[in-house]
Amino acid sequence: MNEAGFKTPPLEWIRAFEAAARCGSFTAAAAETGLTQSAISQRIGHLEKHLRTPLFFRRARTIELTVAGEAWLPHVQSALTTLRDASEALFGAERGQMTISASQSIIDLWLQPRLAALGEVANGQLILQSMVLGALDAPDDAVIRIRYGTGDWPHEHKLRLFSEKIAPLAAPELAAQGGNWTSWPRIACSGSRPGWNAWATRFGIPTTPVPHLRFDTFLPALQAARAGMGVILASLPLCEADLAAGRLVRLSDDVLAHHESYWVLAGSQALARSQWDRLARVLS
Repeated sequence: MNEAGFKTPPLEWIRAFEAAARCGSFTAAAAETGLTQSAISQRIGHLEKHLRTPLFFRRARTIELTVAGEAWLPHVQSALTTLRDASEALFGAERGQMTISASQSIIDLWLQPRLAALGEVANGQLILQSMVLGALDAPDDAVIRIRYGTGDWPHEHKLRLFSEKIAPLAAPELAAQGGNWTSWPRIACSGSRPGWNAWATRFGIPTTPVPHLRFDTFLPALQAARAGMGVILASLPLCEADLAAGRLVRLSDDVLAHHESYWVLAGSQALARSQWDRLARVLS
């Protein structure tokens, strides 16, 4: 190919290639871009003809990048990211409203202490929505969502709040009664976080007594523990303030690490990239 006479292909062709390569199919790329499958196929065909190089192997039901396509893809993605960031920095305006959806425990224990800084990031109105749906409910829309899981979501922006570490905690009044804490009343909380059976298996304590209080969310379970009603297996990062203030005390040096944690998820509709960078600093 004569490099001196090379003409950069149209941006719409390049975007079609990037979307198809990232999504793994022309159909998925069409759904993401709002085009038809035939339009995506046509644009990529024009691009391959322009470059005089096939970029995909077309299988019966799948596509696969050629060596040339695989080599070109990271450069295309880097260029598109640079173009988007530069356009936003020069011409974009930060949103005047920022909406965060999270469980009530995250709102109370993690967001409330950071409200002033979050308000500055919002640069306008800050809306906090209490999330009551399951952890898999995380659509990519104009809402910033904090969800518990492994981070396997397709959002453009993702941040793990902390590494999950779990330990038994109790109110000082309960801890002062003496004896082995494993025989004290237990509080249980449903959800993805490991519970008493996982702790008993890992550290070899009895599976009894069976928890006499069970909650479906973490915050009321934590409030019961603060009131001295039993021992709770709690997230140490979420309970930093309680431990520092002496409302709760640790009963064991053992820690149960967990592969899941809370993740902040957001797409480009939810906030500007400059806002995301500041938000990540505030929340981490």
